[in-house]
Amino acid sequence: MNEVINTINSRVSLRRYDSCEISNDDLEKIIESAIKAPTAGNMMMYSILKITDEKIKETLSETCDNQPFIKNAKVILIFLADLQKWYDYFEVCEVENIKAPGMNDFMLGIDDAIIACQNAVVAAESLGIGSCYIGDIMENYEKHKELLNLPDYTFPAAMITLGYYPKDMNKIYRERFDKQYVVFENTYKKLDEDELKNMFKHKEEDMPKTNPYGAKNFGELIYNRKTNADFSFEMDRSIKEWIKQFTK
Repeated sequence: MNEVINTINSRVSLRRYDSCEISNDDLEKIIESAIKAPTAGNMMMYSILKITDEKIKETLSETCDNQPFIKNAKVILIFLADLQKWYDYFEVCEVENIKAPGMNDFMLGIDDAIIACQNAVVAAESLGIGSCYIGDIMENYEKHKELLNLPDYTFPAAMITLGYYPKDMNKIYRERFDKQYVVFENTYKKLDEDELKNMFKHKEEDMPKTNPYGAKNFGELIYNRKTNADFSFEMDRSIKEWIKQFTK
């Protein structure tokens, strides 16, 4: 395999970081790689927040589902779907009858932001800098909007923590689903009961015998740990608030 594929395949989510600060040179390489990502119509409907302020990192570690490792990251990057700049530019250009950004713009902005974010993740990995995606940035709408000074036509689509791998790091790779259950030829295939059981077989086998939810199988475990958890309801509430500006 070539170097790029090796880099992608060697990555794991990193939640413990070396004490060494990320060099400005490495950080610039990561950000430049993000900016080179594919973008809809070359419009770059996103912005990147580079979080270095310790107080903001501390707050994010609390508002993003109380995960202390977040504040220990050397740098945090937040990728915003950003239609505000385009809307403001149209006003500067005195465009007549400007249409406010809609859900189509919202979705394209999310695409742009997440694609750029993944470019940053791969670039960081190639430099020995680990990362972890934090989906909880979509929660706590009111707090994050104020904390990050976010205008109406923006949305925090992705957040990553960054730091060099510790010297004693032992990477543990999580097994993925077999591609026969993920890749379909031409049209979607709805999996039957046997296929679903086979798809999740390794998850069932690795499931802890005891768990705080009293779950009898992996489906019950994940439903209660993720889908039916308090943070999931908060994320749902917040996202509905974020998109109100795009659905007026």
